[in-house]
Amino acid sequence: MAISKRQFDSAKVAMAEARQAGHAIAARYDRRHGRIVVDLHNGMQIATPSSLIEGLAGAAPTDLATIEISPGGLGLHWPRLDVDVHLPSLMQGLFGSKTWMAALLGSQGGRATSEPKRAAARQNGLKGGRPRKAVAT
Repeated sequence: MAISKRQFDSAKVAMAEARQAGHAIAARYDRRHGRIVVDLHNGMQIATPSSLIEGLAGAAPTDLATIEISPGGLGLHWPRLDVDVHLPSLMQGLFGSKTWMAALLGSQGGRATSEPKRAAARQNGLKGGRPRKAVAT
């Protein structure tokens, strides 16, 4: 598929805008704390537990230690694991694919409290609460 000059110029503009939000200049694995530490161009530093990132959970520290930064600074690559992470997504709290995130966060969904759940619990309480289980005799 051929790319037009207009598409190329549009991609360059999008890349420049994405880089302004933050791009990596250095990355390392902090073995002591089990996290990936990324230094950004603006002096900020972000750190994320490697266990939260798809493809890195359960990886050996020696495999996590080798990190490459993409030329644009928006991607991190672990060549020993063949894992790539998009830095802007990581900064937004997206640690992997939708399936990975659903599995990672799924157990937390049932524990979430909301005003509708609290209201329902209050209504059930006014009715005497949850019915007791029948005891077999």
